Amino acid sequence: MMDDKLAFANERFGNDVFATQTTGIEIVVADVHYAKCRLQVDGRHRNAMGAVMGGVIYTLADFAFAIAANMDELDTVSLTSNVAFLGQPKGDMLFAEAKPVKEGTKVCHYEINVTDNQENIVARVIVSGLKLKH
Repeated sequence: MMDDKLAFANERFGNDVFATQTTGIEIVVADVHYAKCRLQVDGRHRNAMGAVMGGVIYTLADFAFAIAANMDELDTVSLTSNVAFLGQPKGDMLFAEAKPVKEGTKVCHYEINVTDNQENIVARVIVSGLKLKH
């Protein structure tokens, strides 16, 4: 059943050109109100100092939020976001895991943790989403 949801998520969100094609983000797990995505870090993701660009880390988190919040219906958009960059990745793979903190009828709140493949915390993102159809 999880493979069906992953296939559905890839079909639904695979046309996000910036996240999937330009940035290279892959969906690992997708379910209603939950998503895990990954990104293989390469040269295009680095800033002038050689570190992973903050925008790349945020994009990964934002894409995981979009999947988790929109697996049931395409009606939720980001209203506000707060990102705390907690450390530079030491590994070459990043993961973002999105889970709801609260699901309301009009507004939802999600926490997205970004880690590397050495289990170092890289960032924590809190997103409030607005449900447009409710």
